[in-house]
Amino acid sequence: MSIKQQLKDPFQYEKIPLESISEEQTKKRAKDTYGTVKRIWSYLAREKARLWLVVFMVLISSAMSLLGPFMVGRAIDRFIVDKELSGIGVLIIGLIVVYIFHSVSIFLQSYWMIGIAQNTVYDLRSELFHKFHRLPIAYFDKRQHGELMSRITNDIDNVNNTLNQSVIQVFSSILTLIGTVGVMLYLSPLLTLVTMSIIPVMFIATKWITKRTGPLYKLQQKRLGELNGYVEETIAGQHVVKTYSQEELVISEFEMKNKDLNHSGFWALTLAGFIPKVMNMLNFLSFGMIALVGGILAINTTLVTVGVIVIFTEYARQFTRPLNELSNQFNLLLSAVAGAERVFNVIDEAEEELDEELAIELHETKGHFKFENVTFGYEDDVILDNISFEAKPGQSVAFVGHTGAGKTTIINLISRFYNYDGGSITLDGINLKEIKRSSLRAHMAFVLQDSFLFHNTIRENIRYGRLNATDDEVIEAAKKANAHEFIEQLPDGYDTILDQDGSGISQGQKQLLTIARAFIAEPTILILDEATSNIDTITELKIQEALKQLMEGRTSFIIAHRLNTIQEADQIVMLEHGHILEKGNHEELLDLERNYYNLYKGQLKEVVGS
Repeated sequence: MSIKQQLKDPFQYEKIPLESISEEQTKKRAKDTYGTVKRIWSYLAREKARLWLVVFMVLISSAMSLLGPFMVGRAIDRFIVDKELSGIGVLIIGLIVVYIFHSVSIFLQSYWMIGIAQNTVYDLRSELFHKFHRLPIAYFDKRQHGELMSRITNDIDNVNNTLNQSVIQVFSSILTLIGTVGVMLYLSPLLTLVTMSIIPVMFIATKWITKRTGPLYKLQQKRLGELNGYVEETIAGQHVVKTYSQEELVISEFEMKNKDLNHSGFWALTLAGFIPKVMNMLNFLSFGMIALVGGILAINTTLVTVGVIVIFTEYARQFTRPLNELSNQFNLLLSAVAGAERVFNVIDEAEEELDEELAIELHETKGHFKFENVTFGYEDDVILDNISFEAKPGQSVAFVGHTGAGKTTIINLISRFYNYDGGSITLDGINLKEIKRSSLRAHMAFVLQDSFLFHNTIRENIRYGRLNATDDEVIEAAKKANAHEFIEQLPDGYDTILDQDGSGISQGQKQLLTIARAFIAEPTILILDEATSNIDTITELKIQEALKQLMEGRTSFIIAHRLNTIQEADQIVMLEHGHILEKGNHEELLDLERNYYNLYKGQLKEVVGS
């Protein structure tokens, strides 16, 4: 795209020229912006006491900024024009006091406002982070993690920077503007009219610019979030990128996203940068008009003195400066509003369904699950249809089937990450919907295919399963999980700090640590999701031995693709497209010589053939 084309239509990348924005859309955007600003103010209002102190300091600084030029102008008329030197010492001392008060008030209002802004952003970031933990799992499944991270970092930092700069400037500019106009009218209504003649031009120019910068700031924040999400995704998937030699592809896609961000950011800042240039031009025009009209009046009439002209030239600067600052701050506010809207969009998301009003605490459980004609789907897409099976206390139930058969969905229903639509699921005879989610999950432990570990010591990663566990209990859990031996061989043993996601140890060792975490949780219900996939044979034997001990006496639900890992399960449920094809133990299903039999024989041939 040529520079000429960009200047003609800076929105061309989005294919939404300004003319296509309807009046209804403009009104909706204005309403949304007002609502967001009002909502930000509700956070600021929590600091009412300090806000009043800031306002008081702004009043003092504005008054001092008006008093200084006024005293200088009067001094010119008295000490220069009239050549009266008595009292000049008092004037000098008075000016020094005025400028000291002005400086001190500026410092105090900035100091207090920084504290207010920091507390506001602290509350906003805390609320957003807490919201993340109240959202359903489905919300995170549909969004890039990096894009969500951008909201709690970049977007909130954008709000913080704007609050630090803008709130005081807006207060100060409005008060200075009101005070300046009042004193100007007192000194010379005619020169005041001359000074204010530039307002219509200033208003039209500002409106034209801000109408274009607002959507661009929103677009900039949106693209920044997308770029962060893409970077986070590609960094996390570096092994895949390098394995398939797709470095050039991800670099080219990054360049495209980076260019889109560069484009929207360039035009947002470029158009916003026109405002001070326009204001300076109008400021110089105002100076010339005041000098011309004021000079004529001073020579030909007694309505204006030289001192008044000097006061007006300074007040003209103070008059346009607040307007200039208000225009600039309006652009910054638009940027903050764009970031705040993205934050509030998350805060306003529907949370995980609340526990039913009469939901009970589950203090203990035998782990007796019963599915009766359970159905579940996303909108019109049916995932499970008429599912029935039973898991008695201490039994292990394995789910097999092709991808998309509904295995993971059943696990999500058992743990109440989702609520079923029809039928019933009971635990010890109690409907699952009548049990508080946190209470239910307190009796569960998960060992998943993707073993997630935190950036912390091995000791604390194991202790995550039960935070009040002692060091001896941590070591005992590691021994049961066959992890103690390799932990002891690490430089710092249990105090070894793992890198992000546990990098620095093998995948099998990570899995052993997650099994140790499950041991220390002492669950009644155990969920295993491909816990031995992508593991070497020797480590797999250690993991299977640890899992066998972990499953002992516990109701266990297992998702498996390799059938040799579930042959000892008490019950195997084979699924296809949300329906149960057959169920029974390994021997029973082989005797049927149907779907499970064919799947097992097929896998056996693959092993023999390899």
